[in-house]
Amino acid sequence: MPLVRIDLLTGTDAGRVRRIADGVQDALVRTYGIPERDRFQIITEHAASQIIALDAGLGFERSAGVVMIQIFTQQGRTAEAKQQLYAAVCTELQAAGVEPEDVFISYIESGPEDWSFGFGRAQYATGELAVPKAD
Repeated sequence: MPLVRIDLLTGTDAGRVRRIADGVQDALVRTYGIPERDRFQIITEHAASQIIALDAGLGFERSAGVVMIQIFTQQGRTAEAKQQLYAAVCTELQAAGVEPEDVFISYIESGPEDWSFGFGRAQYATGELAVPKAD
């Protein structure tokens, strides 16, 4: 049940935006085994001056095609599982025309009590929804 924020530059072709969003979802489904309809994405476009994404000292340049992704999800997955997800997202986005150096991912974990799907209740904590298993 990840919540995914995708930030990219204004003017990105709508078809490409959808391929990027679909690619992130496909990577999550394939890598973590989440249901296909377990999809929560927020896509925001920004002016070029509003995204600053340097190389963190790794020695490469990003293009104007940078895509910044934040994945908010349940805690408990291994470092190896996260690495597999990062690689899968990069592969999916490369198929959508995003260069590997332009894929930036931030991963944030939370507990069952940190999610409400509506009605002002934390459905994982109340038992209305089963807490997803970390694969």
